[in-house]
Amino acid sequence: MFMNYSEMEMSGPSVNRRSRTVKRRRWGGLRQQWKLLGLFEIDQEHEFYSLTCMMKEGLRAAVQNTIDNPLPDELCEDDYSLEVTQIHKDFRMETYAGPVFASLRRSLGMTEKEYQQSLSSEGCYLQFISNSKSKADFFLTNDKRFFLKTQSKREVQFLLSNLSIYMEHLEKYPHSLLVKFLGVHRIKIANQRKKYFIVMQSVFYPDDRIMARYDIKGCEVSRWTDPAPEGSQIIVVLKDLNFEGQFIHLDQQRPWLLRQVEIDTAFLQTLNVLDYSLLLAHQPLHQDELSQSLSFATLIMRTKKSFPFFSKRPLAGRSVNPVSSPTHAASPTVPGVVADEDSTPLASELNCTHNSHITECNGNDGTDNTSLEGENIEGPSRAGAESADLQAFQSQNRRLLPNFKNPLHVIDGPEQRYFIGIIDIFTGYGFRKRLEHLWKRLRHPSQTFSTVSPPAYCHRLCHWVQDHTK
Repeated sequence: MFMNYSEMEMSGPSVNRRSRTVKRRRWGGLRQQWKLLGLFEIDQEHEFYSLTCMMKEGLRAAVQNTIDNPLPDELCEDDYSLEVTQIHKDFRMETYAGPVFASLRRSLGMTEKEYQQSLSSEGCYLQFISNSKSKADFFLTNDKRFFLKTQSKREVQFLLSNLSIYMEHLEKYPHSLLVKFLGVHRIKIANQRKKYFIVMQSVFYPDDRIMARYDIKGCEVSRWTDPAPEGSQIIVVLKDLNFEGQFIHLDQQRPWLLRQVEIDTAFLQTLNVLDYSLLLAHQPLHQDELSQSLSFATLIMRTKKSFPFFSKRPLAGRSVNPVSSPTHAASPTVPGVVADEDSTPLASELNCTHNSHITECNGNDGTDNTSLEGENIEGPSRAGAESADLQAFQSQNRRLLPNFKNPLHVIDGPEQRYFIGIIDIFTGYGFRKRLEHLWKRLRHPSQTFSTVSPPAYCHRLCHWVQDHTK
């Protein structure tokens, strides 16, 4: 059958319309399936494929700029307001406060090359579709190590305006549970609206053996999610009511967690924010990961060798080059990571008293002055220095971290490994939230809900952690 030119001319737009309709239906069907899966690959058929390719290209160039222009020895105030624009073929990318975030990445033991490789690898980004009310888009790097999240201009301005005190908090408490922001960017594509996005360290990394994930706010209203069918591979982030009747079993590490949650939520209270979440996941420990106690002397030596203490100078004038021990030059610079043969010490070891010869916590009489590192520990002067180190260790609420890829967000209990972090810290308690609070009080008079004042929110989340840990 043949068509004349006019028939072909008329059929062209019709065919195109049908093709677009079929494609939309197909994409709609895939979206429904992917909503169940929660996590899926952004391939060439995906609506975000073009965007994520540009993000990868822009991030590669932004990190390369840091590699080509090494960080100064000290950060200055201008670094916090620095904006760098890079022009690409189809878009332009702005990077905000680049040196500040680069210094944070370095303090976490992360090289710029590995950061660049993860963000711009050939593997496609992954999209995470959650049951969150947020309108943001969530992406994961192909190795699932970093989270990329679109943000509003207001949220980005809030983060940048509080970046200095955020960094000071992480400097004062290096083992903070707050999510680690690693970059803030804006991408402008021709004929499209500008998109702001942030790069964060994923709390749930690596997730190969994670059994369950929770988003905890410490309240009841809208805090239940239907679990995935038993035996399925569907990823569902559960909520507070799903966790009822369960406990986080940490044993001697429980006091550390309670204290750190208090410290971090008190900091968020000073920012006048609410509606943040405590992310929680767990997986069983392998036999070789089960905790073994360390002697007090070993703890001191591991503490001194594994990480330096941060400078007490103001942040804008502090060194961003952590000092490494020659004996651990190739080790990660994340504060407190222990070597392969060691595991996380018991919290009771941190609280033990000791004499001038370092009495071991396991009951030894203190006559042997040789640590398990094979180094002689002599006299009051040595003991005094170690006592000062321990006091600094405790004042910053540090712990010896497990030898794991994501140690700052991992806490090992007697039988389970827990992934814990605090996220979504941009919601201020302004006029709209105050009105929402009043409305919810009328609608839910006998139930707890998320929209409460920052002091009440802080207290309630701390209380939840206290009630659900052993």
